[in-house]
Parts: sequence; structure tokens; C-alpha cells
Amino acid sequence: MLRLALLALFTALPLHAAEVRVAVAANFAGPMKAVAADFERASGHTVIISTGATGKFYAQIVAGAPFDVLLAADDETPKKLEDEGQAVPGSRFAYAVGRLVLWRAKAGPVNEAVLKAGNWRKLAIANPKVAPYGRAAVEALSALKLYDAVLSKLVQGENIAQTHQFVASGNAELGLIALSQVFDDGRITSGAGWIVPEQLHQPIRQDAALLKRGANNAAAKALLAYLKSESAKQTIERFGYRAAGAK
Repeated sequence: MLRLALLALFTALPLHAAEVRVAVAANFAGPMKAVAADFERASGHTVIISTGATGKFYAQIVAGAPFDVLLAADDETPKKLEDEGQAVPGSRFAYAVGRLVLWRAKAGPVNEAVLKAGNWRKLAIANPKVAPYGRAAVEALSALKLYDAVLSKLVQGENIAQTHQFVASGNAELGLIALSQVFDDGRITSGAGWIVPEQLHQPIRQDAALLKRGANNAAAKALLAYLKSESAKQTIERFGYRAAGAK
């Protein structure tokens, strides 16, 4: 059934395989590898993935970086690029809604009480100036009335991937990271974590956009179409996101 659905999705695509360069928010690196592999098998197109902080991608795209598609960690950056003529009007849509998790690399209790007790040296968060998950972390800490108390213990990663690495390497005992980095098939796959209640921060809505460079790229358009498919949504949800539909 799934195979027939994928075949139907790509029936109207050109026969010639093409290449699509995708700027992917660091939190979505794992899911995107899985999505890209399925898409390549179904379409014959090739996906070239670059991962990093959404804020840095914005600067690179404005400066002329050769990306066809942006999968952002927020909904603000794609809109800004569209407003500035860097993205194709009407191409934006939400592909996922992210979740924040308080995570430690070792086994042991992790919950709101552990965070409030403060019996730890360092808490890693992504740079809130460039990383939406970093902004969500600051909002959550503020909602819990902990931000001022833990400020001296915070270490900032350039993006969410580096933030995860700080905790995985032991340089920070705890980290507020993307759930997708440590989640697969309905469970946290390593260490221990507390999924932060969504009401403690603004929704982490993640939008995709077709960039100006990819306006005539068949592979770019096909990839965005595939991200709206049920197959892609199942993969996205497997990594702890809530899949979102088109606008």
C-alpha cells in the first residue's frame, strides 16, 4: 500500500533525476537522513544535506549560499526570507512541531524537581540568539522561575547539535535539547530525559520553504511534496515530533 502511494506521488515527476541542496536545522538532522533516504529511493533524485543553526543559514542564504530548500527550526525565518524575496511566495508550510527535553547522558532521575534542586554544575542550552530551541529553553526556564538562578551555570552551544554534544561528552550534566536527538520509535534511546511540557514555551513550529535558487528545481519541488506525504509524516513522528500539514 505504501509503495503504491509513493509511486502515485511521483508519477507526475520528470524522468530525469536531479539534485537538491537542503539547509536543515540541526535538530532535524536525524529525521532528515531517514526522510531523504526514502525520498531518494522513491524518486531517483539526490538530496545533499547541510545541517546547522537556522539563524546562520539565514545569513548564508541572504549572502548567496547555494541552497534550494530550507527546513528551519522556526516559522519566522522562512517567512522573513519570503518577505525579502529569497524564498518562493506561497511555498512555506509547517513540516513539524518540535519538542524540548531535559536530558542527561547517564541513567538516573531527570525531571522538573532535579532541575529545580540545582545539584549539578552545568546546564547546556543552544544559543537563543540563533537557535529556536535555545529560545524555547530560555522561555521554559523563565516559566519555571529558574532562569536567573541557573544563569551562571548555563553553557551555550552554537546550535542544538553542539548542545547535545556538550551533554553527551560530560561537559554538562544536563541539557535542554531537541527530543528528536535522543528519541526513536516511542522511547528515549540513550541516557534519561524529561519531556518539557509544551505550555512552558512557545510552540516550536518548524517551517520549510522553497528558496529562490530552487524555484525551477524539480527535485526541490518533489522533496517538499514528499514532506507532506503520510510516509514522511510517519517518519517525522517516529523521532518525537508532531507532524504538521501544509498551511
